[in-house]
This record gives sequence, structure tokens and C-alpha cells, in this order.
Amino acid sequence: MHIEKVIFAPARGGFFYDDQAAIRAGREMDGVAYLGEPLTPGFTSVREPARALGIGLVLEDGAVVWGDMVSVQYSGAAGRDPVFDPRAIEAVCRARVVPQLIGMEAAAGPDNCARAFAHGDEPRLPLAIEYGVSQALLRAAAHARRVTVAEVVAEALGLPAPGEPVPIFAQSGDDRRNAVDTMILKQVDILPHGLINSAGKFGADGAAFIDYVRWVAGRIEALGAPGYRPVLHFDVYGWIGLGHSDDPRAVAEFIARLAARVPDHTLQIECPVDYGSRAATIENYAAIVEALDGLTDKARIVADEHCNTLADIEAFIAARAAHVIQVKTPDVGDLMDTARAIRAAREAGIGAYCGGTSAETDHSARACVHVALAARASMMLAKPGMGVNEGLTIVGNEQARALAQIAARRS
Repeated sequence: MHIEKVIFAPARGGFFYDDQAAIRAGREMDGVAYLGEPLTPGFTSVREPARALGIGLVLEDGAVVWGDMVSVQYSGAAGRDPVFDPRAIEAVCRARVVPQLIGMEAAAGPDNCARAFAHGDEPRLPLAIEYGVSQALLRAAAHARRVTVAEVVAEALGLPAPGEPVPIFAQSGDDRRNAVDTMILKQVDILPHGLINSAGKFGADGAAFIDYVRWVAGRIEALGAPGYRPVLHFDVYGWIGLGHSDDPRAVAEFIARLAARVPDHTLQIECPVDYGSRAATIENYAAIVEALDGLTDKARIVADEHCNTLADIEAFIAARAAHVIQVKTPDVGDLMDTARAIRAAREAGIGAYCGGTSAETDHSARACVHVALAARASMMLAKPGMGVNEGLTIVGNEQARALAQIAARRS
């Protein structure tokens, strides 16, 4: 079964594209909007609606399989691609990718990804293109073979079809208290993210953040079912470095003290410091990990910034510069590279968080579920959007359906 035609459709992301540099610089919020001028090139305002672009592959039997090209919320930050421009992305896609796709044998999905994204002497394609096109190519293979995308990816990795669910991580957005209640009532595996992205949320020497962590643990105790002990995961967007210290030993001591305040839970801290480059981040995160391991076994460092592509992730793994690595799917590009990154981390004994962004679409989120299952991620993000219920429903239900289909074929 071959690909006969390629079509495009405008799409909406689940949240916004935000100028991280402007937010860190203290741009004031007005309701949901941010006031003031953007700082990152490509942004026309500090907060912009997340736009995406769907790419559909029309197959010989008339079926159309889709993928969504989209970028991350904080585009243009920490070495990431610029903010998403649908017109520019479509133009590049039509010129460089569509001619490669026409006539491809649909069943050869993973191999087709490698062929479609080979760039020779030309610059690498925007990662949003790799991301959306790989979704469509893997779905084409699954359709042609009459299996799930998870089975296609697992076979390409040399792994058996998955049979166990991946723990789900939900994020609160700015509704940082009501969202936690929702997560607890729904017994989410890992929570709450917290969006600690400003001086006010971190507080003087971390006081506001510490209070929030303790409040989350107390709320679990008050509302949670007996024995419910989720992992506590907070993304602090570099604010331990900005608001406390960027010295690796001091960072480790701060996190260890915080972990001691919530002894019933494992504590994960994402992006404790932004050291400004991949090399500096790897060097300092490796030192934080080593120091933290000597202080507690109840806390973990999660790498995100400057850990974008498969090559970046492999460098973090080699240096053991994190306990958990976020494989941030739109930043990685080709979903097969996401699968390879997850497998590499797990083989090295490092946690592999199949992440992504609130700015994604429902369609890209569902595709990522299959990759997380196939590669045996240690956790995956409930996405898109910043609400709890929607992302949890999309990701959780897709996982349950995929596992049910695979189990049915085994019985």
C-alpha cells in the first residue's frame, strides 16, 4: 500500500507559545495575557496562541492518516527551534518532504522516517516537521499492517509488543491548587508540575516554593486514598539557580532539605538551574546528581533545558547528568528518535520521561503514547493543554485502548 497524496490542514495547539526570556524578565500578567514586549526573536507578543499544522497521507485504499507539526510552549529558548510559523513550515514541507513521501510503501514506517528526513548537504529540517511527519508515517505503517503504532515502534526497536502501562504525569498550569485536588481525586501517578516559572512563585530564597511543596504533600494526606503516594515532580524553570544558588553543592543541599520535608514521597526537580548551554548544563548537572546522591535517595534531578535532540540526550546519558531525562518529543523531532532516546536512557539505568508540551495537539499526544509504551518509558506526560482532565483523558484512554488491542491479539 503506497502513499498517493499529501494534504495539509490548519490545527490548534492545546495552550500557548510563551516567550520564556520575557517571563523571566518579569513581564506582568493581565489575566491570562502577559503585558509588555517580547524578547525572544520570532515572538510578536509574550504569549501567542499555539498554532499547529496537520499533515495527512492519503493511502491507496483511500484512508488518510494524520500527524501534527507543532512546537513547544517555550519555543526559541535553551537551544530550541524558533516559534512555530505554519506558512513557513508548510512551504519547507512542500519543497523538501512531500516529494519524498509520494510513492512510499506505507508499511515501512520507521524506515520511511529515516528516508524522509535525510538532509544530505542541506540544513536539518525544522524539528516540528520531523515530529508531525513521523507521526503520520508511523500511523500509515500501523494502518497497512493492521496493528497499533506501539507494535510498529516496538518491532523497530527489537522489543516485544508492550503489555504494561506507563505511569502518567499531570501538570497544573497556573491553577496550582485546584488542579492538585483534581489530580489527587483521580489518583494521578506523578504530580503536579507546578509551573514554578517566576520570582513570585519561587519566593525569597525559595520560601514560596517550599510552602507549595509542603502544601501539596499535605493535600495528598487530606484527600488521597489510603496508600496513595504519588511521586512529587516540580518544574522550577531554573529558579533554584536564579533565586537561591547555582553552585551544584548548594543546589543539591537545597533539594535534599526539601525532600526531607516530604518524607512520604519521592521528589523530582526539573530544571533546577539553567546554566545557559549544553556543555555547562551537563557538567554542573552531573555534579548536582553526584552531590544529591550522597545526601538522599528520595530526590531526583530531571533534565530538560539544553537536552533537546537525540544527540543532546545521549550526551546527558553518557555524563549521567540527570536521574531522569525528559525526552521532550517536539524538540527531538522524529518520533523514532524519541523511542531510541527512551530506550537508551532506560538501558543506562536513567529514568526516561516521555514528555512534550502543553502546546501540542490531541493527535500528537496520542502518537506519543504509543512510543512511550513501545520503548518502555518510565513516565509520560498527560497532554495537551494546562488542564488536568483533558490531557489525562486523552493520554490515559489512548494507552488503555492500545494495551487492550495488543492483549486481544495475544489471546
